[in-house]
Amino acid sequence: MWTDDVDRVLADDYLGDLPAKPIDGIRAMRDECRAIEDRVSYLRRMIQGRLDIVAADLRRRAEGGSPVDLGTLIEQLPDILSDKGNTGGPGRLPTGLIQPEDESLTDELDRVAGPDVLGHLPELSDDAVAELARRIGELERKVSTSRRGLFGRIDALNGELARRYGTGEADVAALLDR
Repeated sequence: MWTDDVDRVLADDYLGDLPAKPIDGIRAMRDECRAIEDRVSYLRRMIQGRLDIVAADLRRRAEGGSPVDLGTLIEQLPDILSDKGNTGGPGRLPTGLIQPEDESLTDELDRVAGPDVLGHLPELSDDAVAELARRIGELERKVSTSRRGLFGRIDALNGELARRYGTGEADVAALLDR
């Protein structure tokens, strides 16, 4: 599960004594954190998409709109899922824009709001849809918290690399030979 990797790199002892670690080890740790963050960011985008679909259904219900069939919902997806502006996050661009190979990445999301649930939104009660939105929102907060923690790890590792280059402990010219 995605949380295993996140929990491991966010553990108190993951960074250890950074100044004592070899530079290649720090780069490897940073690359690992970036790869995990890419997966977590992908999951977060998936969660936000499903939350947008449920929120659109809640708006429709609040406005007294008629239930939509699956075909109509599919037609509305480009508008529902379009970027509505800044979500208030740290504003970092994802480094990976393709689906990760981790087939189990969305298992938790699918248990909460899988395609079978979203395809039957019109049949759910108002209370059930509100509960669904709450559960998806809770998952989004959990994933966002993990993502912020991963950014903290990446920043700490980048900071140690920058410190070494700044003090001359690491040779910037060596980067060009790579």
